[in-house]
Amino acid sequence: MDCLFCRIVAGEIPATIVRETATTLAFRDIDPKAPTHVLVIPKEHYADVATLAQGAPELAGEVLQTAAVVAEEEGLTVDGFRLMFNTGPYGGQEVFHVHAHLLGGAPLGPMLCR
Repeated sequence: MDCLFCRIVAGEIPATIVRETATTLAFRDIDPKAPTHVLVIPKEHYADVATLAQGAPELAGEVLQTAAVVAEEEGLTVDGFRLMFNTGPYGGQEVFHVHAHLLGGAPLGPMLCR
């Protein structure tokens, strides 16, 4: 198993877990881009958000639900947060196991910087 996130799910690689359900896992990013930066993943491997949405739309909903609960638990719902999926090389995806970036805790600025 060479997928980093599958190895985290399996407990082979440590992570700072903030929420776990039967089907999802949320853990702190090791290189945070905001005061709060949590990755939310399905435990089952899907390469990207498009594959997840087409193959298991109910699981995609569970990933969003977990992200919403974590946002509330982290105190991000008052001032706002960003939930972002990077897909493919042009989208900046580095780990090819679908994951949502939950970012907040400070003003995040524009979506893209040029």
